[in-house]
Amino acid sequence: MQTLIENVNIVNPFEEILTHQNVLIEDGVIKEITSGKIKADNVIDGEDNYLLSGFIDCHTHIFAKGFHKEENMANPLGLHFYNAVPHALQTVNTGVTTIRDCGSADLSFKLAQQRKLFTAPKIHLSITPLVMTGGHFDLLLPSGWDMEIIYPGFPKGRCDGVEEVLKKTREVRRAGADFIKVMASGGVLTTNTSPEFAQFNKKELKTIVNEAKATNMKVSAHCHSLKGMNNCIDAGFSSIEHGTFIDRKTSQKMVEKNVSLVATLLVHQFLAKNGFPAWDSYAAEKTAKLKEIVKVHKENISVAYEEGVNILMGTDSGVIPHGHNLEELIHLTDIGMSSDEAIAAGTVRAAEFLGFDNLGLVKENYAADLILVNSNPLDDVSVLSNNDNILKVIQDGFVVK
Repeated sequence: MQTLIENVNIVNPFEEILTHQNVLIEDGVIKEITSGKIKADNVIDGEDNYLLSGFIDCHTHIFAKGFHKEENMANPLGLHFYNAVPHALQTVNTGVTTIRDCGSADLSFKLAQQRKLFTAPKIHLSITPLVMTGGHFDLLLPSGWDMEIIYPGFPKGRCDGVEEVLKKTREVRRAGADFIKVMASGGVLTTNTSPEFAQFNKKELKTIVNEAKATNMKVSAHCHSLKGMNNCIDAGFSSIEHGTFIDRKTSQKMVEKNVSLVATLLVHQFLAKNGFPAWDSYAAEKTAKLKEIVKVHKENISVAYEEGVNILMGTDSGVIPHGHNLEELIHLTDIGMSSDEAIAAGTVRAAEFLGFDNLGLVKENYAADLILVNSNPLDDVSVLSNNDNILKVIQDGFVVK
């Protein structure tokens, strides 16, 4: 099938805008870009509009709806899967055509997307994060009730010691993970853990990395803690998620070791503004931890940016409602990024990090994952945060919005 986007302005980060271009899509790929005339049966009028690569959100939880495990425990397991359908549509409607899911989705979502069973972003899977006993997302309550959702194909993430983390890495890989996610510090959402404290010891972290790298898998760390970040960098992790307490020295170390940072600035600002449900019995504890994070997070990420850390766009959607993804771009410009840099963080740089050499740019022979926008985002990147400005979303050559 051929589709022609006619007379459109093409935006690629760090390049001059190409005006009045005709973009021919065939079999899901950008076949030709030219200012000359092209004929096609299906034509989209791009006049006065701007064409960008579809965005990549590097930190989502597509099955999650606030991580309110009490609600999950009260409902049939099947509802957990059905929730992902509207979440996926909300994500695509924002202009995100690929996600890196940091825990919640299983292989079924990837297969359903590939088979076009419903409108959904392409997905890079971690399945479930590795967590230590008593650590972030160890969901065993003081009552002895375990609220971790497990089922065939979705292994329990709890593990301790070299032998257990080795086996758990293999189990998660067997379940279909594309990368390994590790909870390497405490977090906001888990009671009786502190974001300032590191989790897993150095031997455990190194074991996870060695096993993952045996099959060319990257390892990512949920980590607020400064000590935890340094432990993970030394162990050979490829990315840090959140990075709340990062400092200048650690930023320099990340640049030296080629470790990327998914800053997730939006999630903390959103939660600080909107809070937690009234029925959440741990809301006061979560809010207290959140206040400490919000005080320093953006300032510390600014330091990382100044030092040249490769910062990628990620939102932690699922912790917050889905469909706000490109609001993260505003926060990236708040730390000093130009519009070009912010867009690159969610397109070409994200694609490079994930190893997708056919995503992230509007170029010939790239996948036709594209968004059509009604104004120039290089003038004001915030236009991308309003879903009404995203006129069309194209994925593999098909119009999905």
